[in-house]
Amino acid sequence: MTNTAQPTVVVAMSGGVDSSVAAALLKQQGYNVIGMMLRLWSEPGSEMDNRCCTPDSMALARRMAARLGIPFYAVDARQYFHDTVVRAFIDGYAQGTTPNPCLRCNRHVRWEFLLQHALNLGASFMATGHYARLDRSDPSSIKLLRARDSGKDQSYVLHVLRQHQLQRALFPIGELTKPEVRQLARDFNLPVAERADSQDLCFLGNGDYRQFLLRNAPQIENPGPILNRAGKVLGQHQGLAFYTIGQRKGLGIASPQPLYVIEKDLQRNALIVGQKDELGGRELLAADVNWISGSSPQAPFRAQVKIRYKAQLAAATVTPLENQQARVIFDEPLRDITPGQAAVFYQDDLCLGGGIIQL
Repeated sequence: MTNTAQPTVVVAMSGGVDSSVAAALLKQQGYNVIGMMLRLWSEPGSEMDNRCCTPDSMALARRMAARLGIPFYAVDARQYFHDTVVRAFIDGYAQGTTPNPCLRCNRHVRWEFLLQHALNLGASFMATGHYARLDRSDPSSIKLLRARDSGKDQSYVLHVLRQHQLQRALFPIGELTKPEVRQLARDFNLPVAERADSQDLCFLGNGDYRQFLLRNAPQIENPGPILNRAGKVLGQHQGLAFYTIGQRKGLGIASPQPLYVIEKDLQRNALIVGQKDELGGRELLAADVNWISGSSPQAPFRAQVKIRYKAQLAAATVTPLENQQARVIFDEPLRDITPGQAAVFYQDDLCLGGGIIQL
């Protein structure tokens, strides 16, 4: 029987341990909990490889919901996911960047598409199994904080959330470590306690992104010269999309010193390589910046900046600019500033927001 005295919360379930424990904790806390899982796009014939929504994962999520005694719904987001995430992934590589599809998925698929389905069911909140925390001490301006388990923190991919989404968000496992979550799964008698973590690029399945691009955008295979900074031809690349900034292996050129990808020159269709000391820089421009507070800071400020999900925090000065942009100048050069990835700004545990690194 539904408990009308408590708010309803939809939990985005995946069949994994994190979302299952999130649902169990909310049920224990007295919420009316509903499980909901997205059916996402996979390449035709590769449906069994998308860890986010294989038939086995869907069946497991349904089992977890039944074990917890909560309703469960599957929502078909295949076309929306393809148009919003997969298409942008392909287009980004075609334009010489290295996109992070998890950012678009969280912004558009989870926290727009799925959230709207949750609200349509009458839910007051939507919860996920992300490792992140919220500070609700000021209800008019909710703060996003790093997880207690810094090794699992996922605030980087949540920096895209806006205040109206954070008002509806719950992250039940943000105060827990991964071992504590697995132990809770055992305590709740959930058979997903030992299930392995899912991969990042779910729609690639077990494949290589280069092969995926060749199958879905064969025009990306566009050979051109590999040059050093002086313009000397060192070899030939197979297509700029198949290389990332900082890449060392797989360049197919002989050199007495290790060479790294330091730039992609779209105008000349050239891959620029150099030695380690030529790699990196101290400055980047971020676009499409989301300030989590809802308003842009009015002056430059000091922050720690993360330029990839797994990157270390780096000290920098951030200068907000017009048109949702920000200039970041690091105290020390960073090797792998990569267009298409996000630069996310922190002050201690507080996530201020971030934007997409530009060329």
